[in-house]
Amino acid sequence: MVTAVKICGITRVEDALAAAHAGAHAIGLIFYPGSPRLVSHVVARRVVDALPAFVTPVALFVDAQSMDVERVIREVKPQLLQFHGDEPPEFCERFDFPYIKAAKVRQGVDLLQYARRYQTAKGLLLDAFVDGSHGGTGSTFDWALIPDQLPLPLILAGGLHPENVADAILRVRPWAVDVSSGVEAAKGIKDAAKIAAFIRGVRNADV
Repeated sequence: MVTAVKICGITRVEDALAAAHAGAHAIGLIFYPGSPRLVSHVVARRVVDALPAFVTPVALFVDAQSMDVERVIREVKPQLLQFHGDEPPEFCERFDFPYIKAAKVRQGVDLLQYARRYQTAKGLLLDAFVDGSHGGTGSTFDWALIPDQLPLPLILAGGLHPENVADAILRVRPWAVDVSSGVEAAKGIKDAAKIAAFIRGVRNADV
């Protein structure tokens, strides 16, 4: 199986194109005001317009208002939504738009029950639990906490970088991997060489 790759926290057209040219399947645009990788609607639309075919733009939200999600759908034209907060299934489904749901992994979280709750999602993104944070921390979690038979495609996130992504794929066998801080020169600024190295690591694990 070929593992899909999402490069998240894109804030510049050149970083989106670097990800696409390196072989990324998706890029993430963050619309959470608390993130250092927050992108404006204008820049996000430029990124989406610049992407080549078969690279999916994903709009990420954390406990946003419905009107804010609807505005991004209307103005930015993403192809997939990502809900990274405490949004209930009813909220995620109300936009009649494909979405993925993030879960923060720690001891005591029933990921099977969580996945069943969001059964209409296109995938379940598993990230590290860091108190007070909503991703992009560079922290990993214990991959042994992931159940063997999740009922949704698994997207692995949390502390991935070029040096550990191959091992992560070999151990977890996710549908996709998601990276942000692990391929950055600074918060919100991607490093094209790190993106290329990350994707080489993914491909080496897929062989």
